[in-house]
Amino acid sequence: MSKVRFSYLPQQFADPEAIIAAIREVVARGDYTLGKEVGEFESRFAALLGANHAVGVASGTDALKLCLMALDIGPGDEVITVANTFVSTLGAINEAGARPVLVDCDDSFCIDPGKIEAAITERTRAIMPVHLTGEMADMPRIATIAGKHGLKVVEDACQAVLAEIDGKKAGTWGDAAGFSLHPQKNLNVWGDGGVITTNDPEIDRRLRVLRNNGLRNRDEVERLGVNSRLDTIQAVVGNWLIGQTEAISARRAENAGYYDAAFADIPQIRLPSRRAGARNVYHLYMVFAEDRDRLLAHCLSEGVEAKIHYPIPVYRQEGVKFLGYKPGDFPVTDRHAETIITFPADQHISRAEQDAVIAAVRGYYGA
Repeated sequence: MSKVRFSYLPQQFADPEAIIAAIREVVARGDYTLGKEVGEFESRFAALLGANHAVGVASGTDALKLCLMALDIGPGDEVITVANTFVSTLGAINEAGARPVLVDCDDSFCIDPGKIEAAITERTRAIMPVHLTGEMADMPRIATIAGKHGLKVVEDACQAVLAEIDGKKAGTWGDAAGFSLHPQKNLNVWGDGGVITTNDPEIDRRLRVLRNNGLRNRDEVERLGVNSRLDTIQAVVGNWLIGQTEAISARRAENAGYYDAAFADIPQIRLPSRRAGARNVYHLYMVFAEDRDRLLAHCLSEGVEAKIHYPIPVYRQEGVKFLGYKPGDFPVTDRHAETIITFPADQHISRAEQDAVIAAVRGYYGA
């Protein structure tokens, strides 16, 4: 049995009675699609971020895809994003009919803005920065580049609810942004779910049509859309949890700080850059480690559930070969895949569990 588990879900939902009671009300009404709880969650999510609009959809992947569709980005267009992301980023661009164009990351785990302009072509329509691990991409620089070249910006904020730079939250910098409510996210539900934010009322209107099969109303089809509504039952779970999101983010940051202090004097561990003026919400706590694979094996043998995000860069995956990239095209991404390790730092982990993680790492290196 593990000393330190990675998944905290049994603790988070150990007493689900309040949620189940609210779900019973939905069942009694038979209000399963676009019920009143969805509208309530959308309003609360928009207020949480300081966005004008929020639209509930079926997943974080759909959130990104629908952002592109609402911006009329599709076949023949290119969208610039980062090479070290989760596959959903590329999948959403591909589903919209556009072509992902990749650039390397930097040691914040986010897209290197210094490499974006070299990737722009006459077909480039948008930049999709990924706020990986809960750290925000350098949005001031990206916004400047996008403005200079007349490009749209769609934030992949799936891992970054309440992350911010200079007080401006993820999801409010670009034309639109996609968030995930997957069970492993800081704000999560009991399955798949997603949210889109935008400050543009016309984009909001288009999204509400697109997510509901392109229907303007019950009987009129405005354009061909998709079936991607946030389920009313999932919105119930989101409403139960959304008021805790600020405390969750603060606790995760506190836990990350505890690790940072403990690992600072271990020469074989290197902490990632922490951007001044930015708030990292630590969806994942990752560091760079020498002899990473053996450290991982040691941690697992000690009952510490560490993980790697992600051991095979997405650009080197079989399903992405059609983009034509080859090993070595993105050296920083490759280095990360060989050196990063993820330790549990969620809001439910105890100091004793964190100390067990620290002891396993120090024990391996003889620190």
